[in-house]
Amino acid sequence: MAKYPFEEIEPKWQKYWEKHKSFKAEEDPAFPKDKRSYVLDMFPYPSAQGLHVGHPEGYTATDIYCRYLRMNGFNVLHPMGFDAFGLPAENYAIKTGTHPAVTTAANINKFRSQIKSLGFSYDWDREVDTSSAEYYKWTQWIFLQLFKKGLAYEAESPINWCPSCKTGLANEEVKDGLCDRCGAKVTRKRIRQWILKITAYAERLLADLDGLDWPEPVKLMQRNWIGKSEGANVVFKVDTADPDKKGEDLFIEIYTTRPDTLFGATYMVLSPEHPLVEKITTVEQKSAVNAYIESAARKSDLERTDLAKEKTGVFSGAYAINPVNDKKIPIWIADYVLISYGTGAIMAVPAHDERDWDFAKAFNLPIILVVSSDKPEAGKDYSAEPAECTVADGWTVNSGQFDGLPTSETKLKVTAWLEEKNIGKKAINYKLRDWIFSRQRYWGEPIPVVHCEKCGKDHGSPIVPLDEKDLPLRLPEVTSYTPTGTGESPLAGITGWVNTTCPVCGGPAKRETNTMPQWAGSCWYYLRYLDPHNPDVFAAKDKVEYWAPVDLYVGGAEHAVLHLLYSRFWHKVLYDLGLVNTVEPFQRLINQGMILGEDNQKMSKSRGNVINPDDIVKNYGADSMRMYEMFMGPLEVSKPWITAGLIGVSRFLERLWAIGEKYDPADPDCLADENKAPIPEDLVKLLHKTVKKVSADTASLNFNTAISQMMIYSNELAKLETLPRFLWEPLVIMVSAYAPHLGEELWEELGHKESVSKAVWPSYDEKLTVDSEATIVVQVNGKIRDKFTTAAGTSKEELEKTAREMPGVQKWLEGQTVVKVIAVQDKLVNIVVK
Repeated sequence: MAKYPFEEIEPKWQKYWEKHKSFKAEEDPAFPKDKRSYVLDMFPYPSAQGLHVGHPEGYTATDIYCRYLRMNGFNVLHPMGFDAFGLPAENYAIKTGTHPAVTTAANINKFRSQIKSLGFSYDWDREVDTSSAEYYKWTQWIFLQLFKKGLAYEAESPINWCPSCKTGLANEEVKDGLCDRCGAKVTRKRIRQWILKITAYAERLLADLDGLDWPEPVKLMQRNWIGKSEGANVVFKVDTADPDKKGEDLFIEIYTTRPDTLFGATYMVLSPEHPLVEKITTVEQKSAVNAYIESAARKSDLERTDLAKEKTGVFSGAYAINPVNDKKIPIWIADYVLISYGTGAIMAVPAHDERDWDFAKAFNLPIILVVSSDKPEAGKDYSAEPAECTVADGWTVNSGQFDGLPTSETKLKVTAWLEEKNIGKKAINYKLRDWIFSRQRYWGEPIPVVHCEKCGKDHGSPIVPLDEKDLPLRLPEVTSYTPTGTGESPLAGITGWVNTTCPVCGGPAKRETNTMPQWAGSCWYYLRYLDPHNPDVFAAKDKVEYWAPVDLYVGGAEHAVLHLLYSRFWHKVLYDLGLVNTVEPFQRLINQGMILGEDNQKMSKSRGNVINPDDIVKNYGADSMRMYEMFMGPLEVSKPWITAGLIGVSRFLERLWAIGEKYDPADPDCLADENKAPIPEDLVKLLHKTVKKVSADTASLNFNTAISQMMIYSNELAKLETLPRFLWEPLVIMVSAYAPHLGEELWEELGHKESVSKAVWPSYDEKLTVDSEATIVVQVNGKIRDKFTTAAGTSKEELEKTAREMPGVQKWLEGQTVVKVIAVQDKLVNIVVK
């Protein structure tokens, strides 16, 4: 069999595509809206390591789909770019002194070269780099729109702090108490931060998930992260019997999803960061409370809320009055309550909340049953302390006028009673917190505001946005990239850059020295692809109208909360400003599965199981790698890399090459049409079945089964002495979507002058995809004993009758009792005997 010369063919066609701009997308009005498709890959961070074999999996899937769409008459936008800001380049700069821009540019060049070597049909004229000033000009512009809408604000707040990266982290960047970037243990620190008010969009972010064609697990993760709940806000008055607090009315507002359990509240808890802690703590308890606050500050939110951890806390010395029964209950300070959720304070009902139960047991606090699992019996005493915590709904007890009601009814009636007494009200709460947006690093987008003392005095706010005409605010050159560790970025030390004039009053001002997080550039990059070189707007409205929204978005499930939630938030703001035409950015989402090492473990340097795609391309060709990654299994499923499988796919491509060599345009039999060629009817039917299946499977992204069908068909073509064009050409077109270099070469050898990417996808005759006969396999107790041919559609009763009469079956039925017969039309009969 002739060896497929991929070393020559692949560079040849890559140069052709680049020279002819074969995949350049234009806003051609001749294509109606339903014949346009925007297909997007999650763009990569250009690390120094280059591509790994996981990257091409999603890229290959979208490339096949895009080639299929183009050949089916679609105008396709399929761009690529680079998420170029980020900590790794800055950390490298700290170690070596090499400017992050230099490292990033080199890494981008490496990535681009690797991606092009795999033959993906990207429109490279639309490439974006989020670290270029031409790009981040518009990231800064969008930030200013958020600021003007009151959605970006500055505050000093406790944040997750990575002592290794020396920067603040969003909650989503902390995994199991560790920094998601470097693995260091995360602590807490109060620091000046820029925060985006994503909570203002919580309800819309939740509700609009319903209309998206996304994997349900991803939608569930977002719903859980947003965390909507319904309950009541309740006000507890702080007891002022303490002479230190005389004359000052203090109140603690709490949020609860279980207002029905108010009569069971036996103590309250404030988070260590709650502003009332200092006011209510008595002199006797002050030193203990201060020591506890210091201890809590060193813990991450995850550590503090871990259900398995031992409960810790300290008594404030103060009490509150339970508004439903006027009982005095102690106020404790404990780190299992977070300032970031609800009001940062809780009423503790230990009988019906497991964390409260553990705390009450640890500190010997009272536990009162207020929800009975069984319907209350008249005269029964429920005053005994319960033996265990019960969190399920039931019937209300020990709760005055609400006794005997089911939980659902008690919730409503207690809430109405609270509102009537003006001590509470119905409330909706979200777990979602505002997005801590700034970073204390150099390699990120400068935040386009200044701090002006004069404007602060004259207008109430010292924060002044830059004039939009002055964008981009460029990063200055620096000699040191090392974070200060004090909460300020390296930019703070560049006085020539920091000291500036106020754009409003002209007085002295200081630039903001925090920078934006890596997520900023990736929040909106899909929009810049629509109009990447426009100096006047981030994307012209007619181009947004032409392409948006993204029809198919493919990337890893690890971005389910971070990138996808942030992008949805920014998009909704832009929609409210009338700048985009849809409420959601990504209509359909697919998460590709992970490619594991041959040991079935996640690939990593430490395990020594990393597969380098450059080596695969060098030894087997890009087409082999592309097709193998699609043949490994369903796109969404994780699967191990098996080199033997790669070799098998490589041999399949060599077989196609060899089949192509049978085609001779000088041979009349090769040129004969379907009606004249001496070809078995079964082979013609197999062609139409193959076109039907490959078309359906490619459209639905079931690439592995499409490849299997093409293998079956090619096996039959390989048996032919002469290769008719009408049997071969449709396969070449279909193969070209999967193995484009080979497809182009075979297409050219068929005499075509134009790229196969411009060809029309083959069609099929439905009548020829239906068999007139079916081969029926006959089993006895699941083992094949005979087979027979019959007319397609033969009834199950007739199949059973014929199966019992088959010679290879009868001897296995002698002396046996038939228990049951399973007949599957057009496929098999299984006779079960004993």
